[in-house]
Amino acid sequence: MEQHYKLYRVKELADNDMDFVKSLAEAFLEEVPVDAERLKNAVAEEDYFNAYQAAHKMKPTVDLFELGVLQDLIVVQDWGKFEKVGEDCSIELQRVLAAVELATAEIKRDFNL
Repeated sequence: MEQHYKLYRVKELADNDMDFVKSLAEAFLEEVPVDAERLKNAVAEEDYFNAYQAAHKMKPTVDLFELGVLQDLIVVQDWGKFEKVGEDCSIELQRVLAAVELATAEIKRDFNL
């Protein structure tokens, strides 16, 4: 439990209400993998606007669950926001995608979702 994500800040936000913690975990599972896929596709298509939007939307949740890739996500977000033509953010993107995948699988197991 909590190898690829951390619940400390989630529990703090939920005031240790484990039903609320589970609801936040469910929200993570519903939103973050979808946003990560959107981000991946946007970067592949050099769709700066959607890359920025997806990364920006993911940031609070990635930070709350402490996936450890917030700085990488910010690099990808800024790539989109500032339309950094010719710059490569694929390494950071892969770190974010891998972290989301690992956290998603672990949250599903840990919360029996």
